[in-house]
Amino acid sequence: MVNNLYKYVKAMFPPMTRLQAQSSDFVDMYSSLTFRHLSKFISSFVPTALIASNTVLGGSPATCSNPQLSCQNTTVVADTCCFNAPGGQLLQTQFWDTNPPTGPSDSWTVHGLWPDHCDGSFDQYCDPNRQYTNISSIISAAGQTDLLNYMNTYWKDYQGNDESFWEHEWGKHGTCISTLEPSCYSNYAPQEEVVAYFQKTVDLFKTLDSYSFLSAAGIVPSTTKTYTSAEILAALAKPRGVQVSIQCSSSALDEIWYFFDVRGSVQTDGSKSDCPATGIKYLPKGSTSQPPSTTLTTATTAPPSPTPGIPFSGKGTLPVTTGGKSTGCIISGGTWYTTGTCATFTAAASGSGFTLTSSKGKCAVTNNVLTCSASVTAPTEFSTVDGKLAYNGGTDFYTSSVPTGSAQAAVSVIQQATTLTIGWKSS
Repeated sequence: MVNNLYKYVKAMFPPMTRLQAQSSDFVDMYSSLTFRHLSKFISSFVPTALIASNTVLGGSPATCSNPQLSCQNTTVVADTCCFNAPGGQLLQTQFWDTNPPTGPSDSWTVHGLWPDHCDGSFDQYCDPNRQYTNISSIISAAGQTDLLNYMNTYWKDYQGNDESFWEHEWGKHGTCISTLEPSCYSNYAPQEEVVAYFQKTVDLFKTLDSYSFLSAAGIVPSTTKTYTSAEILAALAKPRGVQVSIQCSSSALDEIWYFFDVRGSVQTDGSKSDCPATGIKYLPKGSTSQPPSTTLTTATTAPPSPTPGIPFSGKGTLPVTTGGKSTGCIISGGTWYTTGTCATFTAAASGSGFTLTSSKGKCAVTNNVLTCSASVTAPTEFSTVDGKLAYNGGTDFYTSSVPTGSAQAAVSVIQQATTLTIGWKSS
């Protein structure tokens, strides 16, 4: 989400987008702040309802003089307490779950806040020692009952496992925000960074009223009406003048990604959406024709480890489909091959998804390209959507052209001439 739109930017746009501020004064002030400093200044520019609590949790964040804009630096910034790295762009993601209906009928719900690298890749589960399993207790002990009450309404797991959902979001994403490292605080009070993470996510969510943005453009939930991708994207961009990314399941709108810089600089680039150009359904909550979009369904405590989604489990091959036709498969190095024998991969549960391993080694999206190699030390956590391999929620992968004969083609997450999807065939 160098410029890019996070979990997401992947297409023709650069990797990082920023939240549009309400006034130029706000932009100037906001752009001089680190993630944890923002709540101290935000009250001068936004309504009281958006202000974080002033409760002092313990220590103080690092004092940063003349901090640089993340993903815009030309030299390495060593002080990651004042410069979020490598996750220099953040994504505030939202869900619209209709079956079962989750959260208020006239509001989207919080998915999370994710730090992406400036190239659109991301780290996960960065600190096993801070995989906390008592998020509610941590927030309550800090005296933030208003925050917890809000989360109980707007930060919901579709199966009712809210606590596990929160544990997952903190463990997978929150621990990767460098400016929230305990070492960045003076007189650090244990777990105070956890409260800062959830408070900031909620504060940002409150400024991004997706339901109202869409309604203002005449886009309302309906079991009969459909919309175009252009209509939806325009409605969501209008309040700030900044592009967003939308995600669909079975042509039904179910997720929005808002991308912005940690320090708030306004950007105008965006990430590719995975919804069709036309015929997008925006179903009322309670309708039954759309599967839930929430990816976390485990009732166990952190680190959560649900099994991979069907059919990605055990050993199998990765057949490729393009233009509605089955055309070859992914081979052991992660490239696309249209002739010869398909490689065998192993899908193993990881977090809320799964990892893939071939005879060449673990698989990861590295520099926006699918790679399986012994040099991969941090495999990508994939998911599955409608039986297809999904990366950051999207099932579309790309290459410059369909390979022929013995040629192989690199598989990218950046939009190119040829679009392909990857399935699973159990061995």
